[in-house]
Amino acid sequence: MVLVSAGGLLAYPDFLYLPGAALVRSQGLLQPLAAALADPSPLIPYWTIFASSLYTLGGIFFIYIFFGRTQSPEIIFIAFFIMSFSLECARLAGPLREVLEFPALYLRIAPRVLLFGRYFGIFSLFGASVFAAAFDVQKQLNIFFMAILASLVITLNVPMDGLSWDTALTPLKGYSSMLIMVEGGIIAAMILTFFISAYIQSSRNYIYIGLGSILMLIGRNILLSSDTLLSPIPGFLILAGGTWFTCAWLHKIYLWR
Repeated sequence: MVLVSAGGLLAYPDFLYLPGAALVRSQGLLQPLAAALADPSPLIPYWTIFASSLYTLGGIFFIYIFFGRTQSPEIIFIAFFIMSFSLECARLAGPLREVLEFPALYLRIAPRVLLFGRYFGIFSLFGASVFAAAFDVQKQLNIFFMAILASLVITLNVPMDGLSWDTALTPLKGYSSMLIMVEGGIIAAMILTFFISAYIQSSRNYIYIGLGSILMLIGRNILLSSDTLLSPIPGFLILAGGTWFTCAWLHKIYLWR
C-alpha cells in the first residue's frame, strides 16, 4: 500500500491523460452498462489498484484473526488468491515511466507480472477446491508449484504490449478469446469440484463455499475492469463479501474438527 500510494503521488499528473491515451475500453461484467452510462474517469484505475492492495492487507489480516491456529488446507490457497491482488501494482508501470523515465524493459516485464498474478489467483482458488474434495493434504506443496507453473506457462507465452493499454490501465494482450475460454474452463472445474466435495464430504457447506468463491471472482472482475465511478465500489463490496462468506463457511467446517 505504501508503494502504491507513493506511485500514485508521483504519477498523478499522468493519470489525467490516461483515458485519451487508452486504445480500447476495458472489458468486464459491468462494463457494457458502465460504458453506456458514463465516460472513463482518469483516476479510477489508480483507486482500483489501491483497493487491491487494501484488499490484500485486510484479507490476510482477516484470515489470521478468523482462523488463528485452525488447520485448513483450503484457506492457504484462498490466502494465495488474496495475495495475488498485490501484483496489481504492476499497472502503475506505464504512468510511472512518464515521470521516472526508467528503461522500457520494465514495460515488458510489468504486464507479465500482472498477468501472472491474475492467473495465479484463479489457479489458487481451484487449488482450494481440490483440497476440499479430500485431496491428500501432504501434497499442498505440489499443488502450489503446479499453480505457479500453469500461471507461468500462460504468462510467458501470451503476447503482450506494455505500451498499449485499455481504460482500466490493463496492458493489451493477444489470444483474448482463447484466454477467456481457459478462465471459464478453470472456473467451471472449480465450481464442479466444490459440488463434488459436498457429495464426498456429505456436507452442503462446500456448496456455500463454492458460491462464495464465485462471488470473489465476480467482484474481482468488476473491480479490476472498472474505469468509471459506477463499478469499483460494487466490485469491491462483492469481492470482500464473497471472501467473508467463503471463510465463514470454511471456518464452520473446521471449527468442529
